[in-house]
Amino acid sequence: MFETWRKSTHSGVQSNCVEVGSSVELGVVGIRDTKNRGGGAIVVGRGAFDTFVDAVRSGQLG
Repeated sequence: MFETWRKSTHSGVQSNCVEVGSSVELGVVGIRDTKNRGGGAIVVGRGAFDTFVDAVRSGQLG
């Protein structure tokens, strides 16, 4: 479903990491725990994910 997964650049070497994968074809983004890759993923629409990221970057979310 997801072409590639990438680890958050804010994770560094910490153990509390998330990975983000995207499916251009389906227009969705997956979010999963790096330590439990087989545990499933939260899947959201690309627009919702972009809105979330913008809110975090602008300081609206901690």
